[in-house]
Amino acid sequence: MSTAVQRVVRTAPLLTPLAALLLTGCLATTPQSGGQSATAATGAAAGASTEGASSSLETCTETLGTIRIDEQTNASWYSAYISQYRMGSTVPALKMLIQQSNCFMIVDRSRGLRAGEEERNLMRGDEGRAGSNYGKGQIAAADYTIIPEVLISDRGGTRGGAGLGGLVGGKVGALLGTFSTNEAGVMLTLIDNRSSIQLSAAEGYAKNVDFGAAGALFGGGGAGGAGVYTSTPQGKVMLAAFMDGYNKMVKALRNYKAQTVKGGAGTGGALGVQGGSTPASAEVGKKKKQ
Repeated sequence: MSTAVQRVVRTAPLLTPLAALLLTGCLATTPQSGGQSATAATGAAAGASTEGASSSLETCTETLGTIRIDEQTNASWYSAYISQYRMGSTVPALKMLIQQSNCFMIVDRSRGLRAGEEERNLMRGDEGRAGSNYGKGQIAAADYTIIPEVLISDRGGTRGGAGLGGLVGGKVGALLGTFSTNEAGVMLTLIDNRSSIQLSAAEGYAKNVDFGAAGALFGGGGAGGAGVYTSTPQGKVMLAAFMDGYNKMVKALRNYKAQTVKGGAGTGGALGVQGGSTPASAEVGKKKKQ
């Protein structure tokens, strides 16, 4: 325990109940397995079965098809998301949310696919056991692609007297320090792989208040520098934003109605031009002659 914290502990009889509770974060406890996660992606999924899923997650009674997640790691937002905010890949949490919703069956096109290819190559060699059933034609196609994009991942707030430190006062206030607001905005886009037509788009947003130094007492955040971006609250609010966006998409898909274009999608559209060769353009020529 640091000298500053020891000085505050000696004044414990004068502390407010809230401050005393926060100071208990200095004491280590024995790790315990299990319990309820404080993030949006909780529990487990196995096929259409779930365990401990968030009660806020929207679900489907029927699976709509197979889906792949394309994180687009070459996009401009991704480098800042990884290097500045140090959040890690969005894919694991999205996989959990999507499978627990039962709206789509996920196909893995990253590490799982590479691992499977290694196994297939091994089984096709001389050392492969007979009857292992690693024949050709077993990989399922992805009907859809979902593309996640982070729009906002920022942290700002009020330091000093107006924060929690100002409310508690004195040395405890200096210890607790700051509170900040974590915000996250995301966009999810759903693409039909066979036609490349966009089927759905949804935005998600989440916000919380992070009690700066108090988070460090509980093991949540670092002190200064990049520590503010590696703290637990920012990760939790990002997952909440993805759940918000995904829930909105699922609600829209429940009422899905295919867009239609006269003459067929991709055959020229309904906006004809004079002299054009599309069906709509031919209509323009007919009207002109009339």
